[in-house]
Amino acid sequence: MDVVMSGTVLGAKPTDSPDQVDAILGSDFAENSPGHHSMGRDYGLAEFFWVRESPEHPWEGHHFTLQVHRLTHYGSSIVNGAIRERYGRFDRHLRFDKLQRLLSNRGVRLEDVPDANAPAFTLHWQPASQVSVMAFREREGHRRRRHGNDLVGDVHKISSSLTAEQVAWNKTRYGPPRTSPA
Repeated sequence: MDVVMSGTVLGAKPTDSPDQVDAILGSDFAENSPGHHSMGRDYGLAEFFWVRESPEHPWEGHHFTLQVHRLTHYGSSIVNGAIRERYGRFDRHLRFDKLQRLLSNRGVRLEDVPDANAPAFTLHWQPASQVSVMAFREREGHRRRRHGNDLVGDVHKISSSLTAEQVAWNKTRYGPPRTSPA
């Protein structure tokens, strides 16, 4: 919930350098550098991504994603130690309706946004923090389970940053948003 409100992971911003993120989340990560211009670090539940013009330029923070769907398969063991230390145990499912209710109780509203992943997913946006929340949505003719242990209505991922310009583009491209997950 704090991530959605603040747009940070334990204070690590999507624009922070790799060293700044490591100082907060630690050095236990898997690194993926497909070339000289992009890099991602997987800290378990959290992933941070950077870009740069050339090897001579410093890395610039691009975005982060919390891969919440990993909890259904790995439980709390997938959660980075610093995050687990701050928040404790994690359930295997984060229900979108529960997250939305907790945010609403704090006066934080999520806006529904149309998305290319509909109707399998719904996308929701918090304008102040520029954080998006993607949740599983039931497809027509399907039951309560999506695949594996993932349930309809579960949060799939939480990402930053989704700008107002990107939201406007989605609205133009994909039309009215789908309703929240069942």
